Amino acid sequence: MSITRVLSAALLAVGLAAGPAAADTSASPSPSASQDSAAPTQAGTSFRTATEIDQGQQATADGSTGDYLYWSFPADAGRRPDVTATVKLPDSHAGQTWQLDVYDGLRRRQACQYGAQTRTAAQGATSVELACVMRTVRAWSEPWADDPLPGTYYIRLTVVDLTSADLGQPVSAEVKVDSKDIGGSAAVDGSLAEPLVPGIAVRSESDDGSSPATKSAVLSSIEPDDGWSSGWWSDRWVWTGIGGILAALAGIGGHALTRGAGRPSRVPPGA
Repeated sequence: MSITRVLSAALLAVGLAAGPAAADTSASPSPSASQDSAAPTQAGTSFRTATEIDQGQQATADGSTGDYLYWSFPADAGRRPDVTATVKLPDSHAGQTWQLDVYDGLRRRQACQYGAQTRTAAQGATSVELACVMRTVRAWSEPWADDPLPGTYYIRLTVVDLTSADLGQPVSAEVKVDSKDIGGSAAVDGSLAEPLVPGIAVRSESDDGSSPATKSAVLSSIEPDDGWSSGWWSDRWVWTGIGGILAALAGIGGHALTRGAGRPSRVPPGA
């Protein structure tokens, strides 16, 4: 399928491109205590070093104002991710603005249906809360469209406006991702051959018998708990089947009502 080849090639080119921008290469934020012992307690500083989290986990990290904090999570077709973040600020600070961005597997910034994606914390505020409810992930899309597709998604949390006196002050962040199953109402015809995760194009080549050395380029191992869906099945098939059965029953009933009682008694037998 041409869409799969185009998207996979673009993903491979981005995943193996030169290192991240200078703003993304700051020192790695230190671990932070978490209520969930299995949840990550640190964040990455670029797309390549983004900390992998599962949906439902509350990840935490300590950092400094000016850091870029990155996490990644898997999202499958038919799901609508809901990303929330809370930044705990130092005791003394001026007003500052924080922003939560979500990128898909091709590193395209995804729009939020609703939620406070950018918020300003007033002077002396103890925390700021951000949220982004994304559009429903689609199983397939046209190459020119910007629809969210199955695969890895990246969260970037950073401050976008603050005074120079507040730069480098310690902060702590909490991030959580949940999702809602939208069902057949969001189903589309067609699906990607592979989800858009880092290194998927190289992994596909390895599966076809290329040299084992290329397998080292597989960068991501996260996936939904129940695995990636095939993209063709949805509850729309169930309702389509029920509709077909009801239509057949209606046709049989209509025929039974309109065919009458048979040959009229007033018509001669030989007619």
